[in-house]
Amino acid sequence: MKAFDPQICAPPLRVPRLTRPPVVLRPFAGTDLALVRQASADPLIASISSVPRSYTDDAGRAFIERQHRRAVEGDGFSFVIAADGEPQTGLGSIGLWVHEIENGRASVGYWLVDTARGRGLAAHALEAVTTFAFGDLGIPRLHLFVEPWNVASARTALSVGFCHEATLRGWERIDGTQHDCDCFALLRQEWQRGPAA
Repeated sequence: MKAFDPQICAPPLRVPRLTRPPVVLRPFAGTDLALVRQASADPLIASISSVPRSYTDDAGRAFIERQHRRAVEGDGFSFVIAADGEPQTGLGSIGLWVHEIENGRASVGYWLVDTARGRGLAAHALEAVTTFAFGDLGIPRLHLFVEPWNVASARTALSVGFCHEATLRGWERIDGTQHDCDCFALLRQEWQRGPAA
């Protein structure tokens, strides 16, 4: 097993292209304004992510630039989720955030636009990021946070091997109000043993 070294996540980070059919994960590009526009129109995405709530091309470009800065500044890896047969058309986003890397842990967050949901694409994207985090970076622990009403996202986490650890009361602030959040986690040694474990 590759030894974990927090310095592997020292800035600047390079966002790689990851393939896990039927999805490909790639860095954000200037051509992803349509994806940002569609995500901004979805109140579920806009309330729990950093996409602009009111879309303009300037706001969309600023969002894309922020994704690039996140890598340069060492905050993490921001990917576009696309179909592997049509990688130029974004369907969603997934991020691997390394703010807590000195403690051997990183967090994951993901969303898909409404037209891409229900096809298992988020699970494939989460598998790709998990393999990158554990296999390439050697990170010991991944966790993610899901709103209790988001049954599909919880199902995605469980299908990849994440375990529900806790319900965190009043964990996140959405639209000016504190909300509970479910924490799911997966350890590198569990991932290495595979689903049978």
